Amino acid sequence: MKRLIIVLVALLTAAPALAQSKPRPGIVRVRIETTAGNFTLGLETRRAPATARNFLNYVDDGRLNGADIYRVARAKRAPHIGFIQGGIRSDATRILPPFPLETTKQTGLKHVDGTISMARRAGPDSAGGNFFITVGPNPGMDWSAVHPGYAAFGRVIENMPLVRKILAQPTGGRMNGTMLLRPIRIIRAVRLDGAAAPTGRVKPWEAR
Repeated sequence: MKRLIIVLVALLTAAPALAQSKPRPGIVRVRIETTAGNFTLGLETRRAPATARNFLNYVDDGRLNGADIYRVARAKRAPHIGFIQGGIRSDATRILPPFPLETTKQTGLKHVDGTISMARRAGPDSAGGNFFITVGPNPGMDWSAVHPGYAAFGRVIENMPLVRKILAQPTGGRMNGTMLLRPIRIIRAVRLDGAAAPTGRVKPWEAR
């Protein structure tokens, strides 16, 4: 009887992860394979169509393959909260045209634990091939009356522990000491749902 209870508890604990691993309407899954392990994203293609489409363009073109997770920012008083950042950095050979910001006010998505969102420069419409993943709630990244915020467009649906592990890695250098001392290579990013739809643009980085 005791063994049966243990088995049932294990199954119930695993149920959410198993459910998340299946396709859902309006969600496109993308697996990020890195030198530190793999995690899976669920992109909100209905609620944040422009932002999700931009990210899928980078995935389907292979523009994230060989890029890095290169930055980690932790809250000083709560170092288990923050975000990790990755993508093409400033590689002009990989970048696609910018697109209008989809704010959290428009999409209804928030920067909660495990949210993937687009990094950008000061201009609200300057997002491109760099992204970040929040660890813990980060409401300051949402839209407000005085700040447009950032474009949340999905969540980590498998292996969030890996993201937390990356958050804890040693940092230093530029950006107030938030650069990973050992960047984590993105081996490849692959779409798990639907057919890939490459942009057809040239890929000059592949010739290097």
